[in-house]
Parts: sequence; C-alpha cells; structure tokens
Amino acid sequence: MQSTEFIPKSYSKSIDEGSFTWQAPSNIALVKYWGKYGEQLPKNPSISFTLTNCHTKSTVTFKKKKSTDFEFEVFLEGHREESFEPKIRKFFERVEQYLPFLKEYEFKLETSNSFPHSSGIASSASGMSALALCLMSLERTLTGEEMSNAYFSKKASFLARLGSGSACRSVEGDLIVWGKHPLIEGSSDLFGTNFPFAVHDNFKNYQDTILLVDKGEKSVSSTLGHELMHNHPFAQQRFQQANDNLSKLVPILENGNLSAFIEIVESEALSLHAMMLTSTPNFILMKPNTLEIINRVLIFRKSSKSNICFTLDAGANVHLLYPEVEKDAVFNFIKKDLAKFCKNGEFIHDQIGFGAFQL
Repeated sequence: MQSTEFIPKSYSKSIDEGSFTWQAPSNIALVKYWGKYGEQLPKNPSISFTLTNCHTKSTVTFKKKKSTDFEFEVFLEGHREESFEPKIRKFFERVEQYLPFLKEYEFKLETSNSFPHSSGIASSASGMSALALCLMSLERTLTGEEMSNAYFSKKASFLARLGSGSACRSVEGDLIVWGKHPLIEGSSDLFGTNFPFAVHDNFKNYQDTILLVDKGEKSVSSTLGHELMHNHPFAQQRFQQANDNLSKLVPILENGNLSAFIEIVESEALSLHAMMLTSTPNFILMKPNTLEIINRVLIFRKSSKSNICFTLDAGANVHLLYPEVEKDAVFNFIKKDLAKFCKNGEFIHDQIGFGAFQL
C-alpha cells in the first residue's frame, strides 16, 4: 500500500461544527524501534503490547472559518498548553495532504491522561493516536460514503505515525506490528498492523506494572536519540538484531514458551539502551534505581521460578511483564522489594488491551 492511497479525492458532505471524542491507549514495545528514515518511518520493525489503563482521552471540537491558516488551541487537563502547539502545528503540516479540510476549521483540542503526564509513560503514543482518530471521525463524516472500519483504522494509524512513530501502534490491539517484516504478511512501515498469527493462552491478559523510577523530563529526547542512529557504529547490527528477534518471537507467541519470550524481551530492552551508551554523543537514561530494580527482578525470578521479566522504553522507568496467574505474587514482590526504588513509591498496574474506542 502506498501513502498516496490515503489522499482523499473529494468530500461530498459538509459540516459546520461539531466534536468527536476518542480514548486511545499507550503501548509497550517488546521488540524496539530505534532509528528512523524519511518521514517518521522505522529502520527496523517492532511489535508491542497495547495497554489498557494507561490511556489518553481527547476531544476535538471544530467550527468552520474563513482564514487560510491552521487555527487551533490545545488544552491539557482543562488548561491551555501552548507548549504543545508547535508539535501539533508540525503534525498538521505533515498530514494536510491527507486531511485537506484542516485549514477550513478552527479546532479546540482537549486532552487528558489517565496517568500523570510527567510519569514517563509514552503519552505521545496515546495522545497522537487519539487525535488522529478524532480527525478521522470528521473525515468519515465529510466523505458521505461508507468508510470501512479497516480503512478507518489503517489511515488513523498512518496519520498517528506522522505525529509520533509509536502512536501507530496505539490504534488497535492486542499485539501490533509496525515495520515491514518478511514473516508477517501485510506488515508495513506506513502503519501498524495486527499480529496475524495465533497467540498462546500464556500471553492472554498479560500484565504490565510500570515502576515510576523517574518522573522528570528526559535529558535527551527520543527524537534526538533516533537521529543519533544515523551515524551509529552499531546501527546495522542493531537493525538486523531487531528483525531476527521478531522472527524468533513469532513461534514463541504461538507456542507459549515463556522463558524464550523473557530472553528476547530483556535483550531488546538492554540493546536499546546499549545504543544510547555507544552513540556519539553518548547518553544514559537509566538511573541507579533502574539497575537496582533489574537486579532484584533477576534474583526474584531465579529464587521463585517466576516468569516475570523487565523491559524499558527510552527512559528510566521499568515495565514488569508477567502472566496473569502470577499477579498476586508479583504484587507482593513489588510492594515488599521494589516500591522503595520508585519515585514517591509510585507504580501503575496495567494489562494487555485491545485498542482505542470512540466515546
């Protein structure tokens, strides 16, 4: 599929004003994407669990206007957030050819998170996917024709990617692939796609507890981190590693081999941060408490025969992944041994989810 297929031919209907509201989840990558090319395209494929409790709710209110520029205001938790507006303008500029009505309306964008904004969870993924879905609801109204749900979701994922790469994995669920991979038919660099194979019961209702080690702004943004992969000495090896790990994960997700799952997921997390440590300039996003938690997880897993594992995004916080049957044991472990390494003792319990929905 080519990006030109998302350019509408014309609109047969008109609407003067209205609003749409969507709730979209965050996600946690099992195989990480790090490094991009072109316009928000991934240098390697990734696969993620869609989450449930960590989500963004966005309302887009619109009204016809006569000026020929983008007009919008952004509100976070009920308060005007002008610092977000340059990013939204850039997003509008990127997607205008795919949503040519954007300059015909003035917009009020209202967004709120179910988790603390500064908690280090990828709010850009849930936020940009929720915004893309609201805009797609407006486009579906303007087309005046039946738009299939498959096309609606695919274009929403395509648009969300242009706002934040990983946002394309937050439209649907529960396992989403982004990036072309030879084993996964229909996979694309342009949008996220549902994992097409059977998934073992071991991975149904999988749990994710996010340990909030650091809630401050990262010392190096993900955008800059991706750019540093262009001249990274190990970039090609990393891209090949991600492809190979996704190939290995396909049968693992089908056969339910938890120990093999753990090996890949933890390797991916550490490889991501190894790229940061070996870039020029290099940088470290993990904190001392990140390493303390990881060490304690490894000790707990060995002593208890648990199937708990850790993964990391581009930050200091630790995601603990584990089967639902181990929930009580892991909760006790977190409260007893890990909560003290979290900022103000804070952590968030989440689990696998099935994508965004309209409110």
